[in-house]
Amino acid sequence: MKTQKIFDTPLFNLGFRAFFALAGFSALLLILLWNAMFKGSLSVSNYFAPNEWHAHEMLLGYSVAVMAGFLLTAVKNWTGQPTATGDKLAGLCLLWLYGRILPFYAGLLPDSLIALVDFAFLPVLAYQVSQPIIKAKNYRNLIFVGILSLLAVGNGLIHAEKLGLMISSAATGLQLVIATIIVLILVIAGRVFPFFTERGLTGVLIIKKPWLDNAAIGSAAFVFALQLFHVSGTLLALAAVAAGVINAARLACWYVAKIWYVPLLWVLYLGYGWLILGFLFIALSAYSIVSTTLALHAFTIGGIGILTLGMMARVSLGHTGRVLKASNAIALAFLLVNFAAVFRVLLPIALPAWTNGFIYLTSLSWLAAFALFVFVYAPILTSARVDGQEG
Repeated sequence: MKTQKIFDTPLFNLGFRAFFALAGFSALLLILLWNAMFKGSLSVSNYFAPNEWHAHEMLLGYSVAVMAGFLLTAVKNWTGQPTATGDKLAGLCLLWLYGRILPFYAGLLPDSLIALVDFAFLPVLAYQVSQPIIKAKNYRNLIFVGILSLLAVGNGLIHAEKLGLMISSAATGLQLVIATIIVLILVIAGRVFPFFTERGLTGVLIIKKPWLDNAAIGSAAFVFALQLFHVSGTLLALAAVAAGVINAARLACWYVAKIWYVPLLWVLYLGYGWLILGFLFIALSAYSIVSTTLALHAFTIGGIGILTLGMMARVSLGHTGRVLKASNAIALAFLLVNFAAVFRVLLPIALPAWTNGFIYLTSLSWLAAFALFVFVYAPILTSARVDGQEG
C-alpha cells in the first residue's frame, strides 16, 4: 500500500507557498500582539524588550519570510535547478517558526538556545539558496547569498547584546538589517519592475538603464553606510536627497501611466515611492525637521510593507498558473496598507498630538489589509496549480 509523505502537499511544493502563508499569518499575529503590548493590555515575558521584539519580528520574522519565499522560488527560475521542497522546505519553515516562538520561553529556556535557533535560519536559508546557484554556475546571483549573510550579521549583533557579549550592538544590528532589506528590494526591483510592467500592459517596452540601476542602489547603500557610522548633518542630508532623486529618476524610467489601471502594478510603484520618501525624510531628520521614527516607518510600513504585499500577491498568481489580475478584495488590501503608511508617517506631521490615535489606525489598516490577503490567498497557496504544472 502506497502511503503519502507527510509534507507531500501543494503547500510545500515550492518556497513561495509555505513562506508567503507564514508571512501573511505572522503579519496579523505580530501586529495584534504588538498593539496589545503598546496599549498595555498585554504583558508577557520575552527574550526581547517590547520595542526590540516588535522591530526584530517585523524585520527578521515577517520580512525575512517573504524574502525566503521569493528567493526559493526565483532561484529555481534563474538556475533551472530545484530548490527546497517537501520535507526540506517544511524543516526550513519549522526553524523559522521556532525562532518566533522561543523568545516567549525566556526564563524557561537558556537565552543562548533562543538566540541560536533564531540566528540559524538565515545561514541555513543562505546555504539552500546557494546550492542551485553554484550547481548552475549562475554566480552573479550569489549576491543574494551575500545579502542573506549580511542580514545574519545584523541579527547576530542584536543577539550579541542580548547575551551580554557586546555593548550597544543591537541598534547597529537593526540598522544593518533595515539597510540590507532595502538594498535587497532595490536590487530585486530592477529585475521585476520592468518585467512585470511589460507583462501587465500590452504593447509596453521598458528600456533598462544599468548605470541608473547601479547609481540608485549605490546611493542608497551610501546613505545607510553614513547612518551606520553615525554621520549626520549636511553630508547625510545631501546623500539622502541624492539617493531620493536618483531612485525617483529610476522609477520614472519604468513608469507608464497605464499602471493605474492595474492594481498589481500600481501597488509596487507606490511602495517604491514610499522608499523615495524615506530618503527625503532622512534628509529632513538630519536637521531635526522631522523625527527619525517617521523616516524609519516610511521605509518599513511604506516601502517594505507595501512592496512585500504586492510581490506576494503577484508572485502567487503567476506561480500557481492563475490569471495575473488582482481581485477587488486584494485591490482594497493594497489601498489599506497604503492608508496604514499614511496614518503612521504623514498624518503625525500635521497633527502630532493625535499620534497615538494614528498608530491605532495604522494597526487597524494593516490588519484589515493582511486579513484580506490571508482570506484570498490561503486557498491559492494550499491548492495545486490550476494549469496542472509543477510548483
